[in-house]
Amino acid sequence: MASAWWPCLILALLSGLAASGFPRDPFLLLGKRSLPEGVANGVEVYSTKINSKVTSRFAHNVVTTRAVNRADTAKEVSFDVELPKTAFITNFTLTIDGVTYPGNVKEKEVAKKQYEKAVSQGKTAGLVKASGRKLEKFTVSVNVAAGSKVTFELTYEELLKRHKGKYEMYLKVQPKQLIKHFEIDVDIFEPQGISMLDAEASFITNDLLGSALTKSFSGKKGHVSFKPSLDQQRSCPTCTDSLLNGDFTITYDVNRESPGNVQIVNGYFVHFFAPQGLPVVPKNVAFVIDISGSMAGRKLEQTKEALLRILEDMKEEDYLNFILFSGDVSTWKEHLVQATPENLQEAKTFVKSMEDKGMTNINDGLLRGISMLNKAREEHRVPERSTSIVIMLTDGDANVGESRPEKIQENVRNAIGGKFPLYNLGFGNNLNYNFLENMALENHGFARRIYEDSDADLQLQGFYEEVANPLLTGVEMEYPENAILGLTQNTYQHFYDGSEIVVAGRLVGEDVNSFKADVKGHGAANDLTFTEEVTTEKITLWNRAVPSTFSWLDTVTVTQDGLSMMINRKKNMVVSFGDGVTFVVVLHQVWKKHPVHRDFLGFYVVDSHRMSAQTHGLLGQFFQPFDFKVSDIRPGSDPTKPDATLVVKNHQLTVTRGSQKDYRKDASIGTKVVCWFVHNNGEGLIDGVHTDYIVPNLF
Repeated sequence: MASAWWPCLILALLSGLAASGFPRDPFLLLGKRSLPEGVANGVEVYSTKINSKVTSRFAHNVVTTRAVNRADTAKEVSFDVELPKTAFITNFTLTIDGVTYPGNVKEKEVAKKQYEKAVSQGKTAGLVKASGRKLEKFTVSVNVAAGSKVTFELTYEELLKRHKGKYEMYLKVQPKQLIKHFEIDVDIFEPQGISMLDAEASFITNDLLGSALTKSFSGKKGHVSFKPSLDQQRSCPTCTDSLLNGDFTITYDVNRESPGNVQIVNGYFVHFFAPQGLPVVPKNVAFVIDISGSMAGRKLEQTKEALLRILEDMKEEDYLNFILFSGDVSTWKEHLVQATPENLQEAKTFVKSMEDKGMTNINDGLLRGISMLNKAREEHRVPERSTSIVIMLTDGDANVGESRPEKIQENVRNAIGGKFPLYNLGFGNNLNYNFLENMALENHGFARRIYEDSDADLQLQGFYEEVANPLLTGVEMEYPENAILGLTQNTYQHFYDGSEIVVAGRLVGEDVNSFKADVKGHGAANDLTFTEEVTTEKITLWNRAVPSTFSWLDTVTVTQDGLSMMINRKKNMVVSFGDGVTFVVVLHQVWKKHPVHRDFLGFYVVDSHRMSAQTHGLLGQFFQPFDFKVSDIRPGSDPTKPDATLVVKNHQLTVTRGSQKDYRKDASIGTKVVCWFVHNNGEGLIDGVHTDYIVPNLF
């Protein structure tokens, strides 16, 4: 499971497959053929399908493309897929005329070396390379004999991240020609329940998208399908080229009854943490901005536009300063100042006056900003319960002062001392992005490349919005040492509003007899602790002879062998069997000192029509429709409860009007349901007698 968190560069090397072509079938080439629509350079790509299954934020994607060489000579067929940069390839195969050639997936450095060797030997190989803002491209080409068919199948996986309150799934659509069968099919299963689901495409108008797109969600399941016809793919009514060229984006979020959710699957656990409604922690921001000569023109103008928008969003509780670096370093103020309306207005004037000049002294610029934050804390110039952030933007490499990347990293690391994060923004491609990324990561931040497009200012503002609202600082996810064998990262400098912290680990055993997850962090007003607990008090799930025991105290989800069990804190337990029936067990709690009543469980069946006709039992015998008739309504012994005659199963029974509570939606109060009561323990209504359904124990 831990490997799922290691995205890397991938090679697909196809053993025994040379690039010189494949033997052709002589019966396929009897004469000239008229080429159908959608054929490019003699090759027809007649089917492309992207099939995605998302379970608990984890996406399993299979891209399948089928093509045929309709030319009279061998042709090179290329397969391009653009993948999210956080994804990793798990499988790749080529199938040519029914023969499948499996690929080998390799780590980044090994992949690059083997790729170069394979190409020099004339073998078929594919390599993942960076491609755009959020994607990397996997490309492989193969020589296909005339008349032969080829199928490319690529499988990749990724953990979807929560961004501004939504999980985002990006699918690049770029078939480059009309395709007879083009389809994107996405199934989403979230044990917590889906609260919203949307899909949009950057390459098609809403009118056309609406008829090709279907999306729906209910309960724990969601579905998105995009299936444009040939006419819907055309760039114009009479065109033969495709308008499918851009991003297809799916966004969704889940229900949150508590800040955290623990899910246990086959001996592993995943802990999702995303509290809501907490006050924002004030922040102290040092903006370290490159104004060297290379920033001249549009880049500096876009930087100014972004900073002006950012200043509009700053809260009065925040503190800030600007540190500008070129060949030397200058600052707006000598120290951090509060984001009062007056100071913000002065800051805007300063930003508008920024001018490019000189060289690039990254080292001194960063050290000045870090020193300013440290000094503000030491001299109590900023609130005690506030958090500090360094945001650095540059478009080039250091070329004056300390210019060695490794030495700059060392200086910055020592100056920060793990106290706050560094976020690096690299503007354009003429810079050492790996250096910026490594320096940010080792200081608990991250790097982001800003692309030199017309929306660069929006890219900058979008980054700031991600870190603008810290809700917790110093977040620690704690688990019992005797219950786990391995753990992913479990400490974080910040939790930002709209994001999510995910921690995964391996359990010591299949039986979860005692498991407690504590999340501790510093809030705007006080220190907070959130607890998710699994104990041995109330609920036992048996897998053959192995029991797993849980409590009603917290939200827990267990998924295993087609069964899903979700416990909603102190409310109910939902048990689902794949696409079949769902059972809901409601916990009814009463006053602990009540002289008679005790806590009890209510058992409900959802979608009972999915049960087979052979289902039986005290409840099961009524899951399928049956004939009955109520007549002769008359006064009963209680004036408020009339009697009637019920004819059912060839029996004529006296029944009494009453009411019962349905607690599926409201476990505490319930919903009143009017019904008829059958006397004598259901005699005449149920098959047999009531004692037939009583057993000494369940196991």
